[in-house]
Order: sequence, then C-alpha cells, then structure tokens
Amino acid sequence: MTELWNWRIERRSAQAEVHTALAEAIGRPVLSLAGAAAGLTAAGAVLCDVWHAPGDFPTVVDCYAPPENVDEHAAVAALARRLGVNCLLRDDTLDAGRHLLVGPDGTIRPVHFDVADTDDGEVLTNQRLCTHADPGCRGWSRCQRSRWTPDSVLSARTAA
Repeated sequence: MTELWNWRIERRSAQAEVHTALAEAIGRPVLSLAGAAAGLTAAGAVLCDVWHAPGDFPTVVDCYAPPENVDEHAAVAALARRLGVNCLLRDDTLDAGRHLLVGPDGTIRPVHFDVADTDDGEVLTNQRLCTHADPGCRGWSRCQRSRWTPDSVLSARTAA
C-alpha cells in the first residue's frame, strides 16, 4: 500500500480547485490537513496538502493515506484531465531528476528535470524527455532499469 501520493501540477493551482478535481477523480471526499486538524471529518476522506514552490511545476500536492483500491497512476491521470494540465509524479528509479509526466489525455512518459534544493523547496527546471537519443538514458543508466524505459509512452490504464 502506498501511504503518500506526491504530485506536481504544471501551473499554479488553488487548493480548492485541486481538492475539487481530486475528489471527482477518486470518488472520495478530500480534506485539507488544516480542516482535519480542526476536527472536520468525512467518512473515507483523503487528506490532501497543496502548496506552491518555484520552478516549472509550481503546485505540489501530497495525499496522505490514499484509498487502497485506487491506482495512483489512474488518479493522477484523472486529476490531469480534470484540470486540463500536465502533472508529475516520481518514477521508480530513485533519481531525483526523473519523473513521470502525465498528460490530460492520460498518457504517461518519463522525463528529466534539473533539480535544485532551495529554501522555498525543490525547484524543477529544464524539462526534457527521457529518450535513447540522450546518452545519459542509454546503456546501464537507471533509466534502462525502470519500468518506464526511455521513449516509453503508456496510458494510465496500461500503467494501472
């Protein structure tokens, strides 16, 4: 079971907009951490923190204790579709600069970013596709050992 979903959204999005879209995407109520701390509850609710950071994907979304019966890839794809923007989630390589780009059309592809840690949070810049044309993605790279190999494009349904 995944206990935390951590995503990024391509544009600055308000917490209320993210919560509404996510609730529609997963069919569950979504509450802020502040709301939960104030005693607001709902059966089966997902706790969701939304904040902003600098960089190319400025909205950060953390979902705590997401539902076990909802696939994370399908959930982020549904969120991307409802918001009409690209979203990011971490991939399986443990490379801080490699993520999965989830489009509003439900496609998922590996991408790379330059990553800088700042006082305002992790900054992602210089997005580029993970591709065999990049020498850093070939051979014995972490990219080759991933489920999401260079140049791969899958749908959220296939990924689930």
